[in-house]
Amino acid sequence: MRRSVLVVEAADGPKAMAIIRSNVKIDRLVTDVGLPNGMNGRQVADAARELRQGLKVLFVTGYAESAILSQGHLGPDMEVVTKPFQMEAVTERIRSLIEG
Repeated sequence: MRRSVLVVEAADGPKAMAIIRSNVKIDRLVTDVGLPNGMNGRQVADAARELRQGLKVLFVTGYAESAILSQGHLGPDMEVVTKPFQMEAVTERIRSLIEG
């Protein structure tokens, strides 16, 4: 079954947080770990999940997975895909977040 997806983009962490604080419907957050302008992807995800309980997150990173871990682990409903990646890997992680 195909699903339609509306993607909302933000250029950096503060702009992402402005969207997250808005009334825009957000089911999943996909964020790079390395973001410009003061917030990294983990900080955005943690702040977003405080505002939107149960928000599922996919981190994209060129760093080792351990570089994004907070206190040694990912939280529930969080996945990681490392660069370089095949698009199928991203699709599979998103599917896992949708179904899981």
